[in-house]
Amino acid sequence: MLRSLYNWTMAKATHPLAEVWLALFSAMEASFFPVPPHPLLGVMCLAEPKKAVRFSAVATAGSVLGGLLGYAIGYFLFASVGKQLLTLLHLADSFPQAACYLRAHGWEIIIVKGVLPIPFKLITISAGFIKMSLVTFLFASIISRSISFMIVGGLFQVFGAPIKRVIDKYLGLVTIGFVIFVVGGFVLAGMLTGGGGTDPEAIRCAKASLANF
Repeated sequence: MLRSLYNWTMAKATHPLAEVWLALFSAMEASFFPVPPHPLLGVMCLAEPKKAVRFSAVATAGSVLGGLLGYAIGYFLFASVGKQLLTLLHLADSFPQAACYLRAHGWEIIIVKGVLPIPFKLITISAGFIKMSLVTFLFASIISRSISFMIVGGLFQVFGAPIKRVIDKYLGLVTIGFVIFVVGGFVLAGMLTGGGGTDPEAIRCAKASLANF
């Protein structure tokens, strides 16, 4: 299923409305879609390097807008929709840590997410769940998503073909590795925002479970 979704997503890179698809996928990924828009962004940047910044801006705008849906799910529909969605996306075990760190560090975690392998949908749903200030969430999301997409746009512009070949051949392994790094990403995020392995707060967040929510 993942391979089919990936192939379907990548096919949109040559569509006349490729930028619209990029914005749409970026929005969906920020709230519920399992395939990140970065490969599509990369291929579009590879095809038209001069538009890399424009494409990255489109992805950023779409992702931030989609993040509002994820925020709404966490804020209004966590019990009826959010839990099931996180379970379906294999993110339920990571949610307690996300909520714990967001409560402790707020916008800093969202900013740090821009350079860490943490699914944005996990952040948006968690932010809504803890009822983070919407203004703070929006500003932090803009910065975070800009970092993430500009880095990818630049990498694909310079090393596009080799990166795409790796993703095409090892999509399953890349996805598994990405999920594994989610927990590690939050540990590093905690360290970068002042926490540490022996810090009580870091220990508390590491032991957080879905039952606590």
